[in-house]
Amino acid sequence: MSSKLPIAYIELRVFAHATEDQEKVQAAVRNLLPQELAETLLFQNTPLTGHYGNPITLLCAKLEDKKLLLMALQKIGEGLPSLDKEELCRDLKLHLEKGNLFLRFDKQAAFLGTVKFTQNDPIHFKVHFKNKTASEIEDICKTAGLLL
Repeated sequence: MSSKLPIAYIELRVFAHATEDQEKVQAAVRNLLPQELAETLLFQNTPLTGHYGNPITLLCAKLEDKKLLLMALQKIGEGLPSLDKEELCRDLKLHLEKGNLFLRFDKQAAFLGTVKFTQNDPIHFKVHFKNKTASEIEDICKTAGLLL
């Protein structure tokens, strides 16, 4: 692996429904990140309308401090349960596309300080690797503790 920093940026997306406190949704996202990144995280809010006319806010943020991005993956790797790591290892190809690793985290669990994957109403992470093959991304994920 080259000595250049492997991650170009991380994009975060999460929906805050009308029944949810936006501050708590933002806190859930911050709980997934190292303190150095969480403190500087700025969200862009986009108001949307749900299928039944209900208000929804899309919260987006982009992390670009390349020196800290690997730390974000390491923090997630430290907290991720073994079963989720096994699932990611088994299905890694389904989470990769064009140099991006897509991860979905449980919003409620994240608010409580726990890291786990979910498909339902998740916090979306898009980790963009600059000029890395799938094999190189897998190695980086192993080093970060995301895979067993």
